[in-house]
Amino acid sequence: MHKRYSMIKLISKLGPGLLFAGAAIGVSHLVQSTRAGADFGWGLIWALIIVNILKYPFFQYGPRYAMATGESLLDGYFKVGKIFLISYFILNIATMFTIQTAVTIVTAGLASSLFGITDNMVTWSLIITIGCYVILLFGRYQLLDKMIKIIILILAISTILSTTVASFNSNEIFSFEQVFPTGSGLVFLVAFMGWMPAPLDISIWHSIWAIEKNKKQKITPKESLFDFNVGYLATVILGICFVSLGALVMYNSEVSFSNSGSVFAGQLIELYTSNLGDNFYLIISICAFTTMLSTTITCLDASPRTMSKATQLLTSNHNKNYYFHWISLLSAGTMLIFYYLLSEMGTLVELATILSFITAPFYAILNYKLVVSSNMPKSHRPSKSMRIMSIIGILFLTVFALGYILTRFI
Repeated sequence: MHKRYSMIKLISKLGPGLLFAGAAIGVSHLVQSTRAGADFGWGLIWALIIVNILKYPFFQYGPRYAMATGESLLDGYFKVGKIFLISYFILNIATMFTIQTAVTIVTAGLASSLFGITDNMVTWSLIITIGCYVILLFGRYQLLDKMIKIIILILAISTILSTTVASFNSNEIFSFEQVFPTGSGLVFLVAFMGWMPAPLDISIWHSIWAIEKNKKQKITPKESLFDFNVGYLATVILGICFVSLGALVMYNSEVSFSNSGSVFAGQLIELYTSNLGDNFYLIISICAFTTMLSTTITCLDASPRTMSKATQLLTSNHNKNYYFHWISLLSAGTMLIFYYLLSEMGTLVELATILSFITAPFYAILNYKLVVSSNMPKSHRPSKSMRIMSIIGILFLTVFALGYILTRFI
C-alpha cells in the first residue's frame, strides 16, 4: 500500500518534463525521424543518440537552475546582461508565429485524416488554434499539466504498439549498419540533428514550467530532475521508434514525400496502413495526431509565458502578467498567417529553421554560464563530468551551426 501511494505521489510530481517531451516530440520525430528511417534505415541511429547526449546538459540546466534559484533562465539572462534578454525577445518574435503555424498545419492535416468532416486545412487550423487557446486561457497550467500526461501516455502506447507490429510484419533482414551521408544526405543529417530532440530555447520554456509547477505543488530539485529525465528519455525512445517505423515500413519503398506538412501527414498514414493493414489505421492516426497536438498546445502555451516574463523584466513591471496579451497575439497572428501567408510558409519555416540552428550555441553558452555562475548555489552546480560534457557540447553545436551555414548556403 505504501509503495502504491509513493508511486501515485511520484507520478503527480511529473509535469514540466512531460511538457518538454510534448513540445519536443513533434516535427523532429514524426517527420524528420521517420524520413531518417525511410531514407537510411537504421543507419542514423548513431546521430540521434549522439545529439541527444550532447544536448542533454543544456536542456537539463533549465529545471536545474529554476529549482535551485527560484528563477527562470530568462531572469538569469537578464542578470548576465540585458542585451541577451533583448536578443532572445527579438529572436522569439521572429520565429514564434512561424513555428506555431507550421506545427498547427501538420496537426490540421492529421485531424482531417482522423476525423474527416472537412479537408480544408485553414478550417482545421482555425479549429485547433481556437480550441487550444480556450483550453489554455481558462484551464491554465493545471489543465495543461493533466492533459499532457494523458496525451503522452496515448502517444507512447500507440507509437510503441505500431513499432512492435511493424517489426513482426516485416520480412526484411534487419541491418543496423551505421552510415554517414554525403551530398544531399549531409544536408538532411544536419537538419535531423538540429531539430533532435528540439531547439535549445525549449530549455527556457522548461524553466518557466518548473516554476509554475512548484507554485501549485511543491517539488524538490531532485524530483524536478527526475521529471526532466523521464521526459527526456521518452523523447529518445520515441525518436528511435519513429526511425524504426520509417525503416520497417518505408525503407526502399521508393515513395517521394511531399514537403507540405499536411500532404506528408496523409502520405505517412497511408503508407503505414498499406504496410501494416487497414486495421491499424486508427492506431497510426492517433499516434501521429497526438504527436503533433502535444507540440501545438505546448508551443501555444510556452511562447506567451516566455514573452510575458521577458516583457516583465524589460519593462521592470513584475506585478503585471502579460500571458493573456501574448497568447491572444500569437493565436491571432497564427490565424492571419493561415489566411494571408500560407503560400509563403516554406520561406517562413526556412527562416525559423535557420535561426534555430545558428542560435543553438548562443543558448548553450548562456545556460552553461548561468549554472556555473555565482547566481547558482554551489550545491546545485553541475559536476565535473557534466561540465566537460557541456564544453564538448558547446564545441559540437558551434561546429554544427557553422556546418549548417556551409551546407545550406555555400
